[in-house]
This record gives sequence, C-alpha cells and structure tokens, in this order.
Amino acid sequence: MAHARRAMQFSGTYTALITPFRDGEVDVPAFQALIERQIAGGVDGIVPVGTTGESATLDTDEHIGVIRMAVEFAAGRCEVVAGTGSNSTAEAIELTAAAEAAGATGTLQVCPYYNKPSQEGLYLHFRTIAESTKLPVMLYSVPGRSVIELAPDTVARLAEIPNITAIKEAGGSVDRVNQLVQALPEGFGILCGDDPLTLPFIACGANGLVSVASNLIPDVIARLVRACLNGAFEEALVLQKQYYPLMRGLMGLDVNPVPIKSAVAMQGHCLPEFRLPLAPLSAANSAKLRELLESYDLLP
Repeated sequence: MAHARRAMQFSGTYTALITPFRDGEVDVPAFQALIERQIAGGVDGIVPVGTTGESATLDTDEHIGVIRMAVEFAAGRCEVVAGTGSNSTAEAIELTAAAEAAGATGTLQVCPYYNKPSQEGLYLHFRTIAESTKLPVMLYSVPGRSVIELAPDTVARLAEIPNITAIKEAGGSVDRVNQLVQALPEGFGILCGDDPLTLPFIACGANGLVSVASNLIPDVIARLVRACLNGAFEEALVLQKQYYPLMRGLMGLDVNPVPIKSAVAMQGHCLPEFRLPLAPLSAANSAKLRELLESYDLLP
C-alpha cells in the first residue's frame, strides 16, 4: 500500500504484566518491584491490565489505578501500553481516555469478546476508539479469547487511521504474519503475541513481541527479540532451543495467567493469588512447574 504514515510506534519487547494481589487487593509494592525487574531486564515497554493482568476481574477504579501506577513506577524509562480494550466501545473509550490522562504512551485494544461483531463492526469499533484519543493504538487479535479474528484486510483499512500503528497477533499462525505483511503499509508494527513463536514471526516480518514469559525472564526474552531484530538468527536459535520448553510449559499447565503468576510467586516476587473464576494451579501442575523452574535454575 502506498499511503504515507508516521514512523512505527511499537517495536521490541513488551511485557504483558501480571497484576499481583494480596488479600484481595492489588499488591502495590510487588507491582512496583515487578516493573523495576522489567526495566532492569531491558524490555522496551510494559503492558499493564491486559489478559495477563487479569483485567477482566478488576473494577474500573482498579483498572485505571493500575495504569496510573504503571506510568508512575516506569517514570519514563520504558513505554507503558495500557490495556484499555472492552467488548463495549463506550467503555473502551472511557478507559482509554483515563490512560491518556494518566500519561500512558499507548493503548492495547483487544477484539471485542462475546458479542461477536462482524468485520465492519470491528472496523467501526476500533476506528471510533482511535478517533477518541491521541494515543497510538495497538490492535489485538486473539481468537482463542475473543472467538473472532481481525481479518488482514480489516487491519489494512484500520492502518489508514494515523494513530492505529500496530497489531498484536496472537492467532498462533505464522501464515497470518505473511498475510499481514502483504496487506499492511511499511512501518505498521506487527508484534507476536505468543512467546514460542517469536523467532518465526520476526523472521517473516514482525518487529516485536508482547511477552508473558518476560514476567519471569525479562533479560532472556529481550535478548531473544534483539537478536531476531538484528538478524542474528543463529544466536536467536540457540536461545529459542534453550528456552522453548520453559515458554511452552508456561502456556501448557493452565490458562494464562495462572502458570506465569504462579512461577513469579515461586520466585518470591508476589503471592499466587487470583480472582475467581481463575483458580490456583493444581498441586500436580505446581509440582511440574517447580521442577521446570528448577531445571532453569530460576528458583531462589
């Protein structure tokens, strides 16, 4: 496509942050320490209150509060891409306005879940949100959660809107990346949404990752993404082979974010506390997770 657009807004490693809880409330000291670990590990940005941050069970005040804390604790040292999507366009606009007021550097907008809009409905939803804010918008296609998939030609239509600058692609298909590369203008960001697929996605034209595993190993994930983006695929393949069992294990033991929060808790950085309907990891899977973390020397 030939139309001009601004420079790419999103590139590199972004951590989809867990939201630590203590006695039913957001654990602020643990959240701040988690962000410090991300910055020290070299990530380019953090993504609070997405799926991994249990946004579905935070009320509106808590949701906005977590975004404000993320901006405050990051203190300009990395990007803060706030999860402010919803299956209600009006609610997404409200949350996005709050994120902009809080000083977030971008917004992640998930495909509306449950109500299953058409592609035209998706286009109008995202366009309306983008037109309500000055923030750069990262679209988020995750059919495993939302049931619907954002079609490449719909993404291409949305790419004509100046502040829609990227998509987080979590459909698990390398071919989708190829389709998006063909459909989208130069400079539109494509970020992998599944840790184990980082290398093949970037090899096909993606330019970054929104990572779950980086809650646990931010330095390793940042190094993997940098190697891929620099074309150092031999180095990247070594890291991919070494850490694939860990990345896969964090996905396979239970639904996200139960394994990753449990892993971070085993390291002593938060409590393994969740809000219903998410349940703690089973005893059997906790034992498997502990064994996996021990094999990587990740436990204190």
